[in-house]
Amino acid sequence: MTAPRTMMPAARYGLITAVLIAAGVALLGAAPDWRGPETTPSDVTEAAFVAVTRADGAPLHVQKHEVTVADWNRCHDGGGCTLRLRARPGQDPAVTPATGISHADSMEYLHWINDETGQAFRLPTAAEWREIARPVLHDDAAPIFTDPALDWASTYLSEGEAPRALRPQGSFSTTPAGIADLDGSVWEWTQDCYAGAAQGVDPARCPAYLMGGEHVAAMSYLIRDPARGGCAVGTPPAHLGLRLVSDRPVTRP
Repeated sequence: MTAPRTMMPAARYGLITAVLIAAGVALLGAAPDWRGPETTPSDVTEAAFVAVTRADGAPLHVQKHEVTVADWNRCHDGGGCTLRLRARPGQDPAVTPATGISHADSMEYLHWINDETGQAFRLPTAAEWREIARPVLHDDAAPIFTDPALDWASTYLSEGEAPRALRPQGSFSTTPAGIADLDGSVWEWTQDCYAGAAQGVDPARCPAYLMGGEHVAAMSYLIRDPARGGCAVGTPPAHLGLRLVSDRPVTRP
């Protein structure tokens, strides 16, 4: 599912800094253009995304790190995101994951970044997230329920193992493919709706979404802080953030 794109007046944007490229690549002006010393699309892709192959053989391009506070605030400053984030004292916004993000917030970010870059970024499905993270997560215990639809319930009594403190990028494990921090303290939104026993829920009215983390969690789409509301399967998530994926290589706008 690709987030719908909304056109924003070019006049609202002055200097727009690229939000996904750690190498310092930037977007400039009303007609965005990659700039930087001899930077090519392949360099940009390699710097920010990792290409993996899904179980069905299809390629998937996964953001190496979670969206950061600095990334997020460029969206806010550009008029795309309602929420503005603040890094805690001593934390560098450029390498601190953006947290306190609801699913509704993440949709604002996706609409904005896709408008600005011409890409088709989206959130991963829950199955994609688990597949990507499998190399760095603890071995799954024997399931309590054999019905795949009840996988979430098998972890209900799971003890939390992931650290709770928010740490900079690269503080946790990296998969063999090069994707970092999937086993960290940030649970990441997926695009999969969780509606309990309800069937055929309109995606536009989905009450909660599955999150990728140490174990499966289902959180209300409006919750930003799991400590103040919402519910989860097993130990509640420590922080709510996001990581982008794309079904096609990241190219120039």
